[in-house]
Amino acid sequence: MKAQLVALPGDGIGPEVAAAGVAVLNAVANQFGHDFEINEHPMGGAAIDATGDPLPATTLSACREADAVLLGAVGGPAWADRPLGQRPENGLLRLRSALGLYANLRPVSVYAALRDASPLRPERIEGVDILVVRELTGGIYFGDKREGTDEAEDVCRYTRTEIERIVRLAAELARSRRGHLTSVDKANVLATSRLWRATVDAVAGSLEDVTLEHLLVDATAMHLINAPARFDVIVTENLFGDILTDEAATIAGSLGLLPSASLGDARHEHGLRGLYEPIHGSAPDIAGQGIANPVGTIASVAMLLRHSLALETEAAAVEAALERALAAGARTADIAGDRPALSTSDMADAILSALAG
Repeated sequence: MKAQLVALPGDGIGPEVAAAGVAVLNAVANQFGHDFEINEHPMGGAAIDATGDPLPATTLSACREADAVLLGAVGGPAWADRPLGQRPENGLLRLRSALGLYANLRPVSVYAALRDASPLRPERIEGVDILVVRELTGGIYFGDKREGTDEAEDVCRYTRTEIERIVRLAAELARSRRGHLTSVDKANVLATSRLWRATVDAVAGSLEDVTLEHLLVDATAMHLINAPARFDVIVTENLFGDILTDEAATIAGSLGLLPSASLGDARHEHGLRGLYEPIHGSAPDIAGQGIANPVGTIASVAMLLRHSLALETEAAAVEAALERALAAGARTADIAGDRPALSTSDMADAILSALAG
């Protein structure tokens, strides 16, 4: 297969983990006989420094033409004082919107070798296999904003159409898994959540092969820690999904372990055009130290292979290599505990060796 891919290293630890992801993509191409053309472009704070824009026109054009995009991370204190519309994160919001990536898939599970890395008791994490489907291009992140010194405003807005399309996708995914769909909202106080709940009922309430439940976001936050195995597919709006999946990283043992795929309806000859990234941020406190965990990025590469290139065998091979490397004791500092910790590049090499072996 010939595929055109874009890498956006970004800021902080982004270049370090993105390099690991690109190395895995190149290894997959060599091992399975594919031709992946991977072009790197600036985004986020790095792009602001280079061009004054967190999403330069050349970067956006390359992403539009690519089969898939791999992102490291964006943001950091160097750009924290800039107005909201000129910060690194604005480039990511604009990219998601421009590519129509309204569905963010965030799987949450526990690697068998990392059960002791989770702060939760073993019986609580047994059997955890959650897929969070986060609406990605609506809600408070994209609503009108007004920023002042004494008063500020962020508008949370959703349309029925935006909710319908994400719920349809979540219901289809639930059908392919265990048939249980949890819709998360705050319908007791928010008008957007009342529309959300009514729309979810209209779309998924009468499906015979999907069991639907509604939960308030605060209750969901509690159940994710007390009984995470009760969840199958969770569908929720933008802000709630962002927060809940960072919390869910606790179940796995580290924010550095979880991948994500951002998808829309746009297709190319191989599959869905998508943006793939670990759920963690740019972690400026450890940037440049070579200790960041590349597992979330490499797991995102597996999702890229599966969803955008329809290479299921290759995706499964990458996931199996992650399992084997972890089972053999490979650890970065965030999950090492009392074990020796590997650098970012050494961890990537351990996974590459497991892939080759």
